[in-house]
Amino acid sequence: MFEPVPLNLPPFPSKITQKFDKLFIFDELRKKDLVLTPEEWVRQHWINFLHVHKDYPKSLMQIEGGLKLNTLQKRSDLLVFNNQGKKILLAEFKAPTVKITEKAFHQIANYNSIHKIPLLLISNGMEHYYCRIDFVTNQSEFLQELPNYNSATNL
Repeated sequence: MFEPVPLNLPPFPSKITQKFDKLFIFDELRKKDLVLTPEEWVRQHWINFLHVHKDYPKSLMQIEGGLKLNTLQKRSDLLVFNNQGKKILLAEFKAPTVKITEKAFHQIANYNSIHKIPLLLISNGMEHYYCRIDFVTNQSEFLQELPNYNSATNL
């Protein structure tokens, strides 16, 4: 059973329950309890951080949006939309014990070859990487900080 560990993100009042031999965390977006895995722990922290600290509306967040990559069905960890329904942020989360490597960047780049989203986030809860993609110039730039929602909608 996964025991939640402190992350390099602000703590939040998560709703964790135990049923039999498993821990569950309440997902504010899907409004249901999910098995508390290390990756889910990171995702729920990010959902809270994006909403509380960066003003991203929960109503514009989508968990595990499906996409087809070549012939494989894949799921992105978190998508965020603007008010017009355009995708503005794609996030990929790893467990806190999983090192962020080139493989994670390739994974999100592959997903983004389908989505074409200007802002990317990769995090294991301890390390966070933000990247802005300019599809006109075909350039990418790592950012020191994740833009708040109003700034992200203008990318």
